[in-house]
Parts: sequence; structure tokens; C-alpha cells
Amino acid sequence: MPSRALRRQALLDFARAVREGLGKSGQRELPSIYLYDDLGTVLFEAITLLPEYGLTRADERLLQRHAKALLDRLPPPVAVAELGSGNGRKTRRLLESFAQREPVTYFPIDVSPSALVKCRQELLGLGAVSIVGLENSYLEGLREVASHRQSRQTLLVLFLGSSIGNFDRPAAEDFLREIRRCLLPGDALLIGTDLVKSVAEMLLAYDDPAGVTAAFNLNLLGRINRELGGDFVPAHFRHEARYNDEYRRIEMHLVSTRTQTVSVRAAEFICTLREGETIWTEACHKFHIEEVPLMAQRAGFVCEAQWVDDEWAFAENLWIADADAPVNPGMSP
Repeated sequence: MPSRALRRQALLDFARAVREGLGKSGQRELPSIYLYDDLGTVLFEAITLLPEYGLTRADERLLQRHAKALLDRLPPPVAVAELGSGNGRKTRRLLESFAQREPVTYFPIDVSPSALVKCRQELLGLGAVSIVGLENSYLEGLREVASHRQSRQTLLVLFLGSSIGNFDRPAAEDFLREIRRCLLPGDALLIGTDLVKSVAEMLLAYDDPAGVTAAFNLNLLGRINRELGGDFVPAHFRHEARYNDEYRRIEMHLVSTRTQTVSVRAAEFICTLREGETIWTEACHKFHIEEVPLMAQRAGFVCEAQWVDDEWAFAENLWIADADAPVNPGMSP
């Protein structure tokens, strides 16, 4: 568990992000990472079970169907690190396949301590799998794993569920290059990408009739109240999902339903929101299948394989860190 000093620093970082994001003169924003406190994590897990949200089920189907094909492409011994592991449910089938060949160490990396507890509970009974949970950010956790890797061990990094879509495209490519810098030639990244589909289908996945996604989004205001001494009234906001065609992304917003003044004590911040003004909380970028190998190349990988689900437009992509594919500092067009 992180020390008290680290937890205090995390709260200071949260307060700074709130102050900077809500203080913007144009579109007010809050970083999507703060959606995932303990309650937010539970609500997101509920979202993945909704009939309108087919992404997670597609992810799980592909992992189950192609676990052996993935295993055959990676020389033993293999260690597995997962960025944003959540409860670990969808990773279980993959680990079972690896454990049939050899003992494997699994490093779930997540900022939520409750998610790591649930992950360990989910994977109980996998006798040939050693679990070393890391409560940390993606890159810091991965750097820690890479620094303690065993000699001649292949490292497989999992970044599933189209989590890469939460980054703006230039930031996504910067992040992928940072992952590559943690790896050695022959290491692998299995990355999920949600593909472009009909706008109606995409919007429904982020604004379900049961209101679970709305509760997930509004919980961010509750978290600010609980942890930073905010005085938001969540009932004075409503959830809204939009599709931005230019950037091929779903945007989640919190819309102020009245003119209101809010304060956040720990951030030493006060602002007035106009009726209809929004706080942008998350971006979920969608991809064309043919752009993914080009992303891999720019980040210093070779796209070894792509598997596409036949029920929901979603792909798992296996990227191999190759010594002949240097990291390209240029951005995507």
C-alpha cells in the first residue's frame, strides 16, 4: 500500500487537476482518471455488464478464442503486466493458458486499491500464477515491473478494453512510446482498440437507458466533495454523451442545469457555471482497423497480429517491440 505521504501527494495532485481543469477559460475539464475511485470502479464494472456496452464482452471473447495463438507467439518464460487491471476477470482465461505451459507471474497495475483486492480474489485458484499487485499509475507501475524482470524473460504488457481511446491521439502516441521505452526487443504489448461503428450504437453505449453511465459520470462530483471538500450538488448536473465526428470520439460531459457557484476547499477554488455550460470528463476515441499497425510502427513496435470480434466492432492487437523499429518522435497526422 502507498505510504501516507504518497496518498497526500495524490490528493494534492487531484486538487491541482480540479483547479486547473475547472479554471480553464474555455471548455472546463476534469481528467478521466479521477472517475475511478472505489465507487466509480464498481459503477464501471456494472457498465460492462449492460447490453448496450458490448466492448468488454468482445474483449473477453477475443482473449478466450485467441489465448493459445498469443501464447504460441511469445517465447518462455513470460511475465504479464496489465495496465489498469480492474477486477481481472477478463484476464483470467489468458493467464490460465499461460499457466498450462509454465508458472507465470502476473503484475496487475491499478490506481484503485479495491480493484487490486478484487483482482486477487478473482484469480484465486490459479495455482501456477503468482500475483504481485501494484497500486500505481500505468507507467510508474510498468517501470517498476521492468526494473525487476528476470534474465531472458519475455514481458507481455496488457492494455485492454480500448483504454488507449481515453487519450487524445497525440498523447496516446506519446504514451505508447513511453511503454516501448520500458521494453526490450521481443517483448510484447497486447492492446485493445474499439472500432468505429454507427453513431447511434456508440452513443447508446455511453448513455444507457438504466442511467448507470450517468451515475458513473456524476460520481466524479461526489468524489470531489468527499475527498477535496467540494460543495457540488450532483442533482444540479446531468450526464450527456456526444460524438465528435472530426476526432472520432465519444465525449462525456456534465451539464450544469442552472447558473451556480461551486467551491472546492482543498483546491482553494471557486467558480460560477452558467446554465448549459459543461464539464468535459472523458474522451473515448474510436479507431479504424487499418490505422492500428501504423500507430504501432510510430511507437517502435511491429503489429504481429490483429483479431477482430464478429459481434462488436473491436480488435485485439499484438505488438512486438522490435530492435529494427526505433521509436519515432513524430506525431500521427
